[in-house]
Amino acid sequence: MLQKMLENQYGVTVEEYVKLDVYEALRGNGWLYLISKPAGKAEEDISELEKIAEHLRNYGDQNVPIFLQSKEGSLITTWEQNQYCVLANRQMEEQRKIKLGRKLARFHERGRRVPFQIERASRIGQWKTLWEKRLEQMERVWNGLLFQSPEDEFERMFVDSFPYYLGLTENAIQYLVDTEIDDEPNATDNGTVCHERFTSKTWGPYDKYMIKNPFDWVFDHRSRDLAEWTRERYFRNIQTYQVELRNFYEDYQSIAPLSSFSWRLLYSRLVFPLHYFDCIESYYITRSEQEKKVLEERLSKILRQASDYERFLAEFYPISGAPIKQLHLPPLDWLYTK
Repeated sequence: MLQKMLENQYGVTVEEYVKLDVYEALRGNGWLYLISKPAGKAEEDISELEKIAEHLRNYGDQNVPIFLQSKEGSLITTWEQNQYCVLANRQMEEQRKIKLGRKLARFHERGRRVPFQIERASRIGQWKTLWEKRLEQMERVWNGLLFQSPEDEFERMFVDSFPYYLGLTENAIQYLVDTEIDDEPNATDNGTVCHERFTSKTWGPYDKYMIKNPFDWVFDHRSRDLAEWTRERYFRNIQTYQVELRNFYEDYQSIAPLSSFSWRLLYSRLVFPLHYFDCIESYYITRSEQEKKVLEERLSKILRQASDYERFLAEFYPISGAPIKQLHLPPLDWLYTK
């Protein structure tokens, strides 16, 4: 079906279908074609992402795909009542073992040189507002549950744990606000191309391809990606993350040293308990009983690991090699008095 769409709408002939984890892909003429759904994005959003992708490729990033235009000249095509975008990547030789920290730093350095105004994908300066909004929504749900018996174990855990995570969120917001008041961003703190949630798997491995999918991108401060990579590595193995963390930040800073503003923004984002918010919000959105069971187990694990996460926050600056004294990076005092 997708083969037919490529031929009909794009004039592209392909040889075989390839399943690359989350991507539907087809291969032909030395190219890999990724079939994406616009996921609620308007033509203007996609046009902006296409311009960003072109900029990154022009600056030498060969793992950024090209947006194909249909025969009608559109970036979105409709086929059998579904909308699609097609991204094309030259088939590359198998990737060498790469240092992700260095690779991400180069990506950010290219991204901050975008020569035009980013409007639709921008998240610059919005963290405080977005965090407050999520907190208010969750507090409303929590207040509604306070005077009734919990329906299940998940609700009981949520009702009991929310005051603690409310406090942690307020700490994150205060740390962010203090950073913006007390510290001056420098040139490296300009907005850059980031990801909704950057993890060690965001760019692959997808068979032997590295794929930097524009549909993952937002325009934000580089510390967004650093914080989300760090959070994911910590939760992947809370016993052995330290060495990997130090190496990653060493590699990243060999290309792009972090300012005190960057470190502090990064830290505020780690203090914000995104993992908790995601779990609670997902539970109240899903209709699947199976998914609810998975989320109940996840919440239980998050709560069991809460004191470990406090220890991680207390140790983050020293473990990552942040120059605490030189840059006067302030601690969260209450973490050291427990």
